[in-house]
Amino acid sequence: MAEQRRRRGQGELEAQVLSALRAAEGPATAGWVQERLGADLAYTTVVTILTRLLEKGAVTRERAGRSFAWTPSSDEAGLAARRMRKVLDGESDREAVLASFLTALPPGDERLLRELLRQAEAEKDV
Repeated sequence: MAEQRRRRGQGELEAQVLSALRAAEGPATAGWVQERLGADLAYTTVVTILTRLLEKGAVTRERAGRSFAWTPSSDEAGLAARRMRKVLDGESDREAVLASFLTALPPGDERLLRELLRQAEAEKDV
C-alpha cells in the first residue's frame, strides 16, 4: 500500500516558507527555499506561496538575474500583529471587538497590554 502524504494547509506552508527565509543569511531564491523545505514541495508551489506572502506584505523581493531573491519583511510577531489588524479592520464595531478581546485575556496578558499601551503613550509624548 502506498504511503499517503500529509496535505499541508496554506497557512502552514506560509509559516514554513517564512521560517526558511528567516534562516537565510540574506535574500533567498525560491529554489533555495525549496531545497530547505524538502523535495516533495514543487518549485511552483514555493513561488506561489512567496507571491501570496508578497501580496500580504510579509516578504519583499528584488530581481536576481532571471529570478527573484526574497526577504521576510517582518518577524513572526509583526506578521501576527498584521493578521490581528486585518481581522479587526474587517469588523464594523471595533470597540466591541476590542472590548471582547480585552475581557477574554488572562490577567497576566491584560497587565502586559496595559503596560505596553502606557509605554506607547509615553513614547508619543517624547
